[in-house]
Amino acid sequence: MKIYSYYEKENKALEERFSLASERIREINKASDVPSQYKDYIAKVTSFLSQILDTWNLISSGRLYELTPDELQTHNHNLYEDILPENYANSYANPDYADDRLGKAMGKYLCALYAELRGNIVYVYEQHLQYVTMTLELFLEVYSILTEDDSTPEEVQHALYYYCFDYADIIAKERTLSPFTPDMSFARDIIMNADLSDLRYLYYFGEYISDNELQTAKYLNSLPDSRIQEIASTYTEGFRKGFSVYRIDLSGKKTVNIRYSLGFERIIRAAIIQFQNMGLSSCIYRTGVSMATRSVHGRIGYFGASANKQYDYDHRMDDSLIFDKAYADRRLAVQRTVFSTHKEAAAAYAGPAVMETFGEIPFTPIEKESCPRDNDKQRATRLDYQAASSLLTNEFIPGDTVSYTIIAFPVPEIGEHFTEVFDDTIRVNTLNEEQYCKIQTQIINALDKGETVTVTGRGDNRTNLTIALTPLTDADTQTKFENCLADVNIPLGEVFTSPQLKGTSGTLHVTKSFLNGLEYRNLSLEFRDGIVTDYNCTNYDDSDKNRKYIQDTLLFQHETLPMGEFAIGTNTTAYAMGEKYGISHLLPILIEEKTGPHFAIGDTCFSHEEEMRTYNPDGKEMIAKENDYSRLRHTDSRHAYFNCHTDITIPYRELGDITVNCGDGSQISIMKEGRFVLPGTEKLNDAFTCVVP
Repeated sequence: MKIYSYYEKENKALEERFSLASERIREINKASDVPSQYKDYIAKVTSFLSQILDTWNLISSGRLYELTPDELQTHNHNLYEDILPENYANSYANPDYADDRLGKAMGKYLCALYAELRGNIVYVYEQHLQYVTMTLELFLEVYSILTEDDSTPEEVQHALYYYCFDYADIIAKERTLSPFTPDMSFARDIIMNADLSDLRYLYYFGEYISDNELQTAKYLNSLPDSRIQEIASTYTEGFRKGFSVYRIDLSGKKTVNIRYSLGFERIIRAAIIQFQNMGLSSCIYRTGVSMATRSVHGRIGYFGASANKQYDYDHRMDDSLIFDKAYADRRLAVQRTVFSTHKEAAAAYAGPAVMETFGEIPFTPIEKESCPRDNDKQRATRLDYQAASSLLTNEFIPGDTVSYTIIAFPVPEIGEHFTEVFDDTIRVNTLNEEQYCKIQTQIINALDKGETVTVTGRGDNRTNLTIALTPLTDADTQTKFENCLADVNIPLGEVFTSPQLKGTSGTLHVTKSFLNGLEYRNLSLEFRDGIVTDYNCTNYDDSDKNRKYIQDTLLFQHETLPMGEFAIGTNTTAYAMGEKYGISHLLPILIEEKTGPHFAIGDTCFSHEEEMRTYNPDGKEMIAKENDYSRLRHTDSRHAYFNCHTDITIPYRELGDITVNCGDGSQISIMKEGRFVLPGTEKLNDAFTCVVP
């Protein structure tokens, strides 16, 4: 196996610093020269760092690639052992435990430091000596602080702050470059050069490897190459079709960013070659593992299993311990410099190709007071930063010059019917476009006659929403809804619009939903003139805790969000698959949104692409692309976008009626009691024959 060498030249210049830091860490003996309250912490952290140094030597010497599968699995387990669920209660990576053992003032900083140091697991596998050395030196600086009898939490916070601030030119630069720089090819080299029939390769990424990754790779190895090529083609052709549908020139593009979960390398290898045949080099970067690169929106990039989802949740906002305007401005300055220096490469970026997974057991996190979170001032600063960063990216990579594709497949954790669900998912992803195009055109024609649409729930579902639609100025050439087929958003099966905010009001309720990797029970959102005015769920016994959970994970710290999308899903085949195997609650948003009407909170589907003219297959131009917020892009860009978009679906089993309300007082029924009744759509009900109403 070829050892990754992208950082080889850079590493040589860092060898002396790394050697000095390594020697000092190995010399620390049970932290005998620190106050007693920190001895156990220092002992455990230095023990972990010794593992990191041993792993560096194991990889740099090439001995890693000689280990047996059992030896690799044991080594992988040992690196992640401290944060596994069975050990997490007594880990200094657990904010509650750190607070209890180290004191609330100091515990939060030392807990975040330990989480930052744990990022070294992947850095040593990449042989990225810059990051390893930076973090080792950070630990030694904090260790020096703790040896003083009068050490303070403020001193540790200061060390963390300047670690992030001073190294922003390295961290932010690399993160900005990674989507469109093929030379950063660590993951791609493994995918293309490893013997994928030998599952040892999974342990070469440095990610935590669970049975999901092993069994997924094993299953894909059982499929003939022709099947793998077909699956990959659905994925890559969806990306190519996006450029065709939206009339964007693909010929000048050079790179595509592949994002996926480990275990699917056989498909990804085929996709890399297929993209190459389109003239696109594949860039595959790892999800963020540092406080400076983690995202509250979930894992973005490539990744393995989560060793502990509670750990991920606890540390998702560690940077709030150091985040301020000076740091935000520093990152923006670095991003602008990087984009300006690499503007040709940025302009040649084609967009992301995302392969999602589903089937993992739903997760509801424990909310901890000990976890870092933004104060009011930081929240405002962060939202300003996110808006400025989004606008900066759009300046060098305009949204109307790129496309994307998203597809999803199950993982073995979904249960005993994994292989059948996998096969059925392939069928769902490749339904007859022509048939759906005709049916969805019938639905759009009815919707175009309306001023508003009313959606109601049934049974325990309390939804009662009225959605205001954009008026047409020429009904013969314009439409309010896009006809979504199997291009960028796989599988096919929805018609969608950007609602008008004024006149959009009511209650959206779902009894259970799985969004952004988190579970929500009895999620309820109240809208008035298109804006969320109230919200709650029943995940926790405390109503305030439920509201905080929603604000952090669905509103992403915004005080409110608008309804950015209203859509009607038509993929009853996907719905029937979910009901057949009892996995409806495990379907990802990508598939779930096609199994009933859905409503997105946040930006519209056309964020930064409002000026791009798009047309349905019948030739009508889609004109409902913006709302009162996105119209501010020319006059008040800071408040035009929210940089989030989360779809919330009412499944057919909870759906009552969907009714179009016309200006003359007449009504058109599209669905009644969860079934399609509009003439020309009855075929969609065939899939319900094996589903209990």
